[in-house]
Amino acid sequence: MGELLLDYEDYLRQRKLRRWDKSSPEALEVRRRYRPDGSDRLELYEFNELSAEVLANTLICLINQASYLLWQQMKTLEKEFLTGGGFTERMYHARKNARQK
Repeated sequence: MGELLLDYEDYLRQRKLRRWDKSSPEALEVRRRYRPDGSDRLELYEFNELSAEVLANTLICLINQASYLLWQQMKTLEKEFLTGGGFTERMYHARKNARQK
């Protein structure tokens, strides 16, 4: 994802188009409109009607949202691993408990 993000940022820079700040009204609208919980009704044809600047910035916002969600998931998985062990460890304990019964 990082490489794709850099590609869109380069696209904007090379064409001297404005890169939205994460707190700009446009970026906030993208985050409001395209919800990670799937409650949005993303219509792909809408993207055909956007200018190159708006489309690239919108995709940058969506990439950042996806990266954030993946990071949160990794932190959760790390916590689960530290408290409950890995897959092999859990399988060993399950097999050991089954043998004891």
